[in-house]
Amino acid sequence: MTAFSREFKKFINRGNVFDMAVGVIVGSAFTAIVTALTNNILKPLTNWIILMIFGVDSLAESYTFLNKVLAEDGSIDLEQSIYIDWGAFINAIFQFIIIAFVLFCILKAVNNLREEIAEARSKRFTREQKKELRENGIKPRNREAAKAYFETKAAKLKVEEEARAALERAQNPSSEELLKLILCEMRAARGAKTPSAE
Repeated sequence: MTAFSREFKKFINRGNVFDMAVGVIVGSAFTAIVTALTNNILKPLTNWIILMIFGVDSLAESYTFLNKVLAEDGSIDLEQSIYIDWGAFINAIFQFIIIAFVLFCILKAVNNLREEIAEARSKRFTREQKKELRENGIKPRNREAAKAYFETKAAKLKVEEEARAALERAQNPSSEELLKLILCEMRAARGAKTPSAE
C-alpha cells in the first residue's frame, strides 16, 4: 500500500498534472463566459437580424418547422414542435469561432515563450565551455569577450577545415581534376616541342 501511495504522490506532484488541472478549471470558466456571451448577447442580436432580414414579427415565424404543433389558444407550441432554430446554429458558429480564436492566441503565445526559453538556454555556456573560457583567462560572465573568443575559435576551425579539405583534394584528386592536369601537361609538352622543331 505504501508503494502505491508513493507512486500516487509522485504522480500528483508532477508539474503537468497541476498544469492540466489549472487548464481544465480555466477552460471551464472561459467556456461559461463564452456561452453567456453567445446566449445572452449574440443570440438575441442574431435573432433580431434574422427577423429584420425576413421582415417577420415573431421569432416563431423565423424558424423552419418540420412538424408544427399548435397549442389550445392557436399559438405554436415550440416545446412540442420540431423545428430548425437558425439563430441557435449561427450562435454555435460564433461560439466555435471565439473559442478557436482564443485558443489560437494562447497557443501562439505559448509557442513564442517556448522559443524564447530555448533561445535563452542555447545562449548559455556549457560546463566544458565555461572551463575552456577560464583556462584562457576569460570570465564566463563577460559575454562580449566570451562571444569574441568563440567566434575567433570558430573562424580558426573553419580555416583549418578548409586547409585540411584542400590538402585532401590535392592528395586524392578527382578523375576530373586528373584529366585537367593531364591536359595541361600535354599542352605544356606540345608548347615546349614546337619552338625547337622550328
